[in-house]
Amino acid sequence: MANQGDESLVHTLKRVAAVLKQSEIPFALGGSFAVYAHGGHSSDHDVDFLIREQDVEKALAALAAAGFTPERPPEDWLVKVYDEGRLVDLIHRPIETPVTDETFTDTVIRPVDAIHMPVLSATQLMVHKLLSFSQHYCDFARALPLARSLREQIDWDRVRKETLHSPYAEAFLVLLDRLDVVPLAGGERPPLAAAVEKEVTS
Repeated sequence: MANQGDESLVHTLKRVAAVLKQSEIPFALGGSFAVYAHGGHSSDHDVDFLIREQDVEKALAALAAAGFTPERPPEDWLVKVYDEGRLVDLIHRPIETPVTDETFTDTVIRPVDAIHMPVLSATQLMVHKLLSFSQHYCDFARALPLARSLREQIDWDRVRKETLHSPYAEAFLVLLDRLDVVPLAGGERPPLAAAVEKEVTS
């Protein structure tokens, strides 16, 4: 986060966190800045906070009073605020799963530019990233830096369990195995991956 744009976003991030804290609104930092807070690397540069849906109106009012410009986009899973053109997403239903009090138990207190705040766990960040993949969006290049830099902090058994229903997540986990980033569970490749490897090496 060395360039001026990122520094401006960090300033905005800190302002939003301060308002949410002062308003006693539970929150967790997510997205690329959460990855940075854990000491990792991300190819994204955005500010995401997770809040409960029941706190959306209170959060928007508090942030508007602090000088932010609120926006209600067509998407029904988040709202947005702007700080002189810098965008912050306030997400209350990531990956079609509502943010609840339980969500905030899966956080770690981390310093972000000298301000301590709850940050989504590395495991949950990985789960959210993998479950964001679909037939319309499947950019593995954005998930690789997260997996590589935070792999020792991630509970990979939990990631596999919580993303089991997604073929896109399975494909990414096979890619991690082939790149020697994270081995597959039990060291065994799924039938499709094993068949492809046999065909390639025969």
